Amino acid sequence: MSLLDGILKNIGGAPDDVANLAAKIGIDPAMAEKAIAVLGKTHQQDGDTVDLAAAETGLDSGVLSQIVEQIGGEGSLSSFASMLDSDGDGNPLNDIAGMAAGLFGKK
Repeated sequence: MSLLDGILKNIGGAPDDVANLAAKIGIDPAMAEKAIAVLGKTHQQDGDTVDLAAAETGLDSGVLSQIVEQIGGEGSLSSFASMLDSDGDGNPLNDIAGMAAGLFGKK
């Protein structure tokens, strides 16, 4: 189970895990995980969260909007960002990579 799966389980109304969310939307689970992390990151930036994430991931803004809706809206993105950005640098992707490396003994 990924870190994002654990977070999704704690958000009322959200799919239980990334695989279920990805299946509902029709994308690969790895892409869904990346999209959630990027949405959390772009939510903290100036500009439209979905448009910024679309530019970074290459995913259609309609797909990203569906993800935002499935995880509980824009308010949930703040929760993802704060939980995933453990070093507070505004970029949760490096923290996720660090967590993954720690799980596999590479840290």
